[in-house]
Amino acid sequence: MTPRERVLAALNHIEPDRVPIDLSGHRSSGIAAMAYPRLRKYLGLEPRPVRVYDVVQQLAIVDDDVLDRFGVDCIEMGRGFALAENDWKPWTLPDGTDCLIPAWTRMERRSDRWVILSDSGQVIAHMPDGTLYFEQTHFPFAESEDDGMLAAAFGECMWTAVASPPGPVDPQTLREGARRLRQSTDRAIIGLFGGNLFETGQFFYRADNFFMLLASDPPRAHRFLDRLVEIHLANLEKFLAAVGSSIDIILFGDDLGMQTGPMLSPRMYCEFFKPRHRILWHRVKELADVKVMLHCCGGVRELLPHLIEAGLDAINPVQITCSGMNAAELKAEFGRDLTFWGGGCDTREILTAARPQEVAEHVRNQVRILSPGGGFIFQQVHNILANVPPENIVAMFDAVNASR
Repeated sequence: MTPRERVLAALNHIEPDRVPIDLSGHRSSGIAAMAYPRLRKYLGLEPRPVRVYDVVQQLAIVDDDVLDRFGVDCIEMGRGFALAENDWKPWTLPDGTDCLIPAWTRMERRSDRWVILSDSGQVIAHMPDGTLYFEQTHFPFAESEDDGMLAAAFGECMWTAVASPPGPVDPQTLREGARRLRQSTDRAIIGLFGGNLFETGQFFYRADNFFMLLASDPPRAHRFLDRLVEIHLANLEKFLAAVGSSIDIILFGDDLGMQTGPMLSPRMYCEFFKPRHRILWHRVKELADVKVMLHCCGGVRELLPHLIEAGLDAINPVQITCSGMNAAELKAEFGRDLTFWGGGCDTREILTAARPQEVAEHVRNQVRILSPGGGFIFQQVHNILANVPPENIVAMFDAVNASR
């Protein structure tokens, strides 16, 4: 099979010729920019400029030679953009490594920290010295909400204003770039859309305020979510009109879980979010022949039946250390209806701190559990962090390839 055929077979619950692999196919399957040069050196590959495409999470673009070395079957649509030198500008990572960041990122040094500014000049994120990532500092609706300001709020929030490639491009450029990438690769292409509902409430109101809004004033929460769906639908129409024929998977985001289980009850999910997820995901399938994946961290087992009913094809990252997220139980209960895009290696303790042989054995066990009958794409649980030893990364992917 080609990589694309392999991924699509797994998504259609057909066991492919070998386990499909994702590394950096989206912004939760990548590698920290500080870890990436060490990995290249360990592999004996020539040094290359570190391009940090996701400034907030400090994620590096993974070059083709590394993708080839690990047999990676997926690629993010954004890799077809920002290909010119003037699309990038120099910066320095927290460990002193020189790197490049997207030229359109508005970043300034202030006192003991770096800050990111919105186009209006508002500080929307900061990274104090001694930390490794940016965190949100401005919540547009934390103090007051204006019905007419919802669309503008996307530009004043870290998670929605800090653009990765393709960055701020017009529909024609988006269409042409996605088409060129499609013609240049046989890897499955993931288009990052977002379409967050629960998280956008947290991004704009702040988490505590949004939880209180859902619990204390449901009519107002429904009005906010209805307006939000209107915006997402309009953006979805434009996005898929431009790239729908060039991608294989569209990625939505909504972290609904925590370590101990869902952040909201199934009843509340069904009242506020399930009908709206159904609207968005069904519209996707009317507009394009693509699979719908949701990035959803945490323990969400109780919500999986509802996500499936809403039209979900694949869930990521399958956070196996959370309550209710035992891989064997998930595969037995939901494996016929849902593809597990992740769960291949625990990034919380195993990948970071175990010995390479322990990493390999853990990975082999996860693959044995999740791969039968398709419905599984190998990915470590979330991004490879800055402190992960390169020998553990190699042990992880070599174990998957050996199981092929």
